[in-house]
Amino acid sequence: MLKQVLTTLTINTAGPGMTEFTGEAAAWLSEQDVDDGVLTLFIRHTSASLTIQENADPDVQADLIDALDTLAPQSSSYRHGCEGPDDMPAHIKSAITSTSLTVPVQSGRMLLGTWQGLYVIEHRTRPHARDIALHFLGSFAA
Repeated sequence: MLKQVLTTLTINTAGPGMTEFTGEAAAWLSEQDVDDGVLTLFIRHTSASLTIQENADPDVQADLIDALDTLAPQSSSYRHGCEGPDDMPAHIKSAITSTSLTVPVQSGRMLLGTWQGLYVIEHRTRPHARDIALHFLGSFAA
């Protein structure tokens, strides 16, 4: 029989960049005593996003942030600007990245690749506390 469990993680970011939270998600799964199923992650914000990305070389993360800044620079003229010049570029970056992820789970562990990690991508220029809903659906250890 399938069961489910749900929580919210709060991840503090340091401003623009990528903040890994693989360990926090794995720890939560371990506490739930899950077996096999699917973990869905959803960020509850429109100016930050989620990604699964390489966690071995920080240059990958820096290059990705640079690429996103090129695609949606703060220097462009945007109609929406009531929350500051970094807000509309943050919305664009969030729209072209991901607000949710799905990760298979087997024997209580996320089936991420050797160099893969879960990240919040902060698109705003100042630190934020970002809420991520975690939902596991599957079987639980006996």
